[in-house]
Amino acid sequence: MATINWQPASQKNVPSSSVHTVMSLPAGKTGSNPWFAVSLGLMGVIIGFGIGKWRIGDFPLLAGAPPGQVAQVPAPTPPPPPPAPSGPVPPIDPKADHIRGDLKKAQVAVIEYSDMECPFCKRVHPTYQQIMQTYDDKVVWVYRHFPLSFHQNAEPAAMASECANDLGGNDAFWKFTDKIFETQGEWAYEKYATELGLDAAKFKDCIASGKFKQHVQDDMNEGSNAGVSGTPGNFVMNLKTQKAQEVSGAQPFESFKAAIDAAF
Repeated sequence: MATINWQPASQKNVPSSSVHTVMSLPAGKTGSNPWFAVSLGLMGVIIGFGIGKWRIGDFPLLAGAPPGQVAQVPAPTPPPPPPAPSGPVPPIDPKADHIRGDLKKAQVAVIEYSDMECPFCKRVHPTYQQIMQTYDDKVVWVYRHFPLSFHQNAEPAAMASECANDLGGNDAFWKFTDKIFETQGEWAYEKYATELGLDAAKFKDCIASGKFKQHVQDDMNEGSNAGVSGTPGNFVMNLKTQKAQEVSGAQPFESFKAAIDAAF
């Protein structure tokens, strides 16, 4: 190892121009106290080593990683499959249910438990219409009531739609329901009934009688038994096997399509 002799340049007969300056220091420090320069050199080595370690990454990024290793972030857990109904979804009853489409030709039913004041039900209504346009006679749409207690207009609207059905049949029910969602918040039941050509006086009397209150409640009870707790509650059912799959909430068309295609 080379020996370092700390002597002033004048004692070694070395021209002052041959001495290279490493850092600027206060005058007189290098010549009078050579150990100061040694200390600075060692400090530079230590700091440089530390910076090198930091830049290279030889340290744990997360607490708990072994020395010299980078902690691994756990892979995300895949989403669970859609839940199956907690109870049986009631089979379609042509006499009691509101059916859009040809039940004799259809292979699959999309069953909706809906609240006419629910903004998410309004959002999904065009999606159901798109389903019917896409699948034609292969799919039927079944509408069932599920008015939530905190929507004060939901139950009256449901009963008004039943009165439209009572006076004008299934076609009047669907046109009335479409109108409710198109103008959600207006609640002009008698106006809609008149536009559909229904007897305004009989329609008004029907609403006042509350004759369909129990029917609406029965729909809601059956939906609750099938696991519906919010709206829209949607099920895709194979009409042959009666096996149903839930599609929760106001899902986009693609989500319904995947469930419908799987049900065929």
